[in-house]
Amino acid sequence: MRCYSCGKEVGNKEGYHTACLRKLFGVDYLPAIDLSLAEVNIKAQQMAGRLSISGVQPKLSVKLNRKRKQLEVVSEGGEYILKPQTNTFVNIPENENLCMTIAGNLGIEIPPHSLIKMKDGTWAYIVKRFDREKGMKKHQEDFCQVLGVGEEKKYGGSAERMAGKLAEISEVPGLDLQLFFERLLLFFIIGNGDAHLKNFSIIYDQQGNIRLAPAYDIVSSRLAIPDEKDEIAIPINGKKNNIKRKDFDIFADSLEINRNICYENIMKKDLIYELIYESQLPENQKMRMREIVSTRYARIIE
Repeated sequence: MRCYSCGKEVGNKEGYHTACLRKLFGVDYLPAIDLSLAEVNIKAQQMAGRLSISGVQPKLSVKLNRKRKQLEVVSEGGEYILKPQTNTFVNIPENENLCMTIAGNLGIEIPPHSLIKMKDGTWAYIVKRFDREKGMKKHQEDFCQVLGVGEEKKYGGSAERMAGKLAEISEVPGLDLQLFFERLLLFFIIGNGDAHLKNFSIIYDQQGNIRLAPAYDIVSSRLAIPDEKDEIAIPINGKKNNIKRKDFDIFADSLEINRNICYENIMKKDLIYELIYESQLPENQKMRMREIVSTRYARIIE
């Protein structure tokens, strides 16, 4: 079986590498979570004024209580974001964990994450906050803030405009532009059509230097919403649909990056298929996810 956190082979029945538990939780054991799906939804409603509830999926801020060896809901000082199942879209935790695992295995920087079972046996997705370090908050801005637009315009802009701003402010613009391109390419391949401006961020280090933040909130929206309107949320080469290799080539050339290296890094279909097969998605969704990847992949290699 594969680790629920990193997606690589693991030789135990628990489904976690000890190293992955240390990376995610800082301990050698899997913390307990004394909450059911129903209780999480109640907690989310109670804390809605203090925590962000995005769309239809409740999100809870949690922290590890090391004495009790369990995760607890907190209103401030949270170390992790916990996302349970939702009645509107099935298997979203499994979906997000798979997509994040694919990204990580393709070399895209992501925060530590995993699936974790709640006390009623349902899967929840948990991710470590990358804007926290030793209890201190690191300054982060999403691309609505970076571009100076309101949240209501999060589906506006363009990949070219985002890249132009990133080139202007990044400490290492050449590298960050390559990383940005690779994320957009992967999001297209896995059917992440909801990656809007708030799903990309920059982060400041202690010296005030700016870098592209780790990738987060990666979900195959096409898998969750088969009749999704757009293939991508942020237009590339002026297009949100009927995206082809030419559109990515033109975009890469405008960034003056080596597009062949980017394609080599991301276009690993067999690895993606294997991770889909080993994921916790139900069989019908595994098949559908593979179809999405196959169709999108064919458009890039044509």
